[in-house]
Amino acid sequence: MKTIGIGLAGFGTVGAGVYENLERHRDLIAERSGYGFAVRRIIARDPKKQRDVDAPSTLFSSRWQDLLDDPEIRVVVELIGGTKDAFDLTVAAIRSGRIVVTGNKALLAERGAEIFALACEHRVPVFFEAAVAGGIPIIQSLRDAFVGNRIESIHGILNGTSNYILTRMQEAGLDYPEALAEAVKLGYAEADPTLDINGWDAAHKAIIMAALAYGFWVDPVSIRVQGIDRVGAADIHFARSLGYSIKLLGSIRANNGRVEVGVAPTLIPLGHVLASVNGVFNAVAIRGDLVGESLFYGRGAGRGPTSTSVIGDLVEAAHVLGAPRGTYGFSSHGLYGRSCPADEIIGSHYLRLSVDDKPGVLAKIAGLLGEAGIGISSVVQPESIAGVETPLVLMIHEAAFGRMRETVERIRALECVKGDPVLFNVETFS
Repeated sequence: MKTIGIGLAGFGTVGAGVYENLERHRDLIAERSGYGFAVRRIIARDPKKQRDVDAPSTLFSSRWQDLLDDPEIRVVVELIGGTKDAFDLTVAAIRSGRIVVTGNKALLAERGAEIFALACEHRVPVFFEAAVAGGIPIIQSLRDAFVGNRIESIHGILNGTSNYILTRMQEAGLDYPEALAEAVKLGYAEADPTLDINGWDAAHKAIIMAALAYGFWVDPVSIRVQGIDRVGAADIHFARSLGYSIKLLGSIRANNGRVEVGVAPTLIPLGHVLASVNGVFNAVAIRGDLVGESLFYGRGAGRGPTSTSVIGDLVEAAHVLGAPRGTYGFSSHGLYGRSCPADEIIGSHYLRLSVDDKPGVLAKIAGLLGEAGIGISSVVQPESIAGVETPLVLMIHEAAFGRMRETVERIRALECVKGDPVLFNVETFS
């Protein structure tokens, strides 16, 4: 049996899980794959730190360059996070002829084009199943299983922290700050959950899936990314009364020669399967022209699920070392044209306003929408005490996001509108 030397960069939750599970299931992995895996070096910021996973102290170092000094290391596993040191390590590993396995979604979303161009130049593959949706095998499915399909759309609940918060708001009637505090207390959110709640964690994953599905890397600055911090208990209530559930949804779609990518709180019909994905779970629905719709569901983060994907990539890397391939993890092509700017994406919208309860208010708001050529499909305005501010919910027929955004700014300026308007997507999956 051939043993593959591994260099492990990063020994946090996922890195420790990879080491632990390689050791725990050593015989199982060997029997199934025909390979043994030996971690020869571990890179950690503090090599002497006490950890809940034991590894020989002689394996630890604080310099990632040490991985490249060992000729027995054939595969580098990058799990250090961030984009600067991770990029430098990835580039150096590729140039040295070593296969890279990474779970770094931000790195790939922001610098994937450079990384895979270099991988092609040096004929060294990069594997990245762990970068999207934890233990769900979505990358391999997009890259290999659906290779004969034109991908029509991908919709995904891609961040477990946000999904847990929205689930608790819906099921327990919590408001956003309460649900966030609970998620942090239970360990479902980091002490600093910014990337989870502002939408960028999900956006990085959406960019990676879009690249695999459509053959080019979308510029992160060109897409709409909106987090869940504006979702209130009132929105959860109104959405349900209208027949929807609110989810942070990554949406990727091919439309008339352009690719639309975005992440935003979205009203999903209660009858759709994604509306019932709750808690910390992720789900991705892919529609191909041949296969129709396929659903992938599972835990999107955590030591066990994510290390599962890393170990699967290690086995793929071992096979490549034995029989080199002609593809290197991503293949660019121009079959789908270009990306669509966020402002030009047409969709339906949910708009919640707080307004004075006075005659003529709705007429003023409807007038501004009408001037912009935006139609209202329905209006919800609960009964209120005369003279007191009241919520006003408008369901907007299809409109370009840029035009919608500009019109909402004009509505915000009306004297009868109080506070900041709330604007979310509405997805019908048609």
